[in-house]
Amino acid sequence: SSILRTDDILAGCLILSLLRRIKQIAMIYNFLFSQHFKGKGVSVLILLLRLFFGVLFLMHGLDKMMNFSVLSETYPGVLGLGSYMTLMLTIFCEFCCSLFLIAGFLVRIMTLPMIIAMAVAFFDVHDAMMPEGELALIYLVVFIILYFLGAGKYSVDYLIDRKYKAYLNSKQS
Repeated sequence: SSILRTDDILAGCLILSLLRRIKQIAMIYNFLFSQHFKGKGVSVLILLLRLFFGVLFLMHGLDKMMNFSVLSETYPGVLGLGSYMTLMLTIFCEFCCSLFLIAGFLVRIMTLPMIIAMAVAFFDVHDAMMPEGELALIYLVVFIILYFLGAGKYSVDYLIDRKYKAYLNSKQS
């Protein structure tokens, strides 16, 4: 009775094979239907969003800066502001705020002017019309998402928060 029979070994192998298959199915299911975010993966995605959309938005601001003299006369004034002031605020949002977004520094503060600028661009300048306002709407949605997600783990904000928490812990000790 202490000697394993061939049938017992075969049954054990089948059970192990079945368990491996169930594990593979569970891994596929968890990948396809994940109900929660995972720390490192989400932070990498936030970093990629910040870099990609930050650089794209920065390029819009850089283009406006390089063509400032021409644009300052023809740029649409919004919310009662003239062309010059609207262009200055747009350049601040598109160029300066993008630098902060790319670095992940003060992201929740710096996305607010970006959100406002894209909301004005979509709803006021483009009258919420498609396809004219499509790019402004895409930027608006991405910046709202980044506002709620924050800068993520790979950012200056995270480093500051870590240093500040370490400082507070050292004071409490």
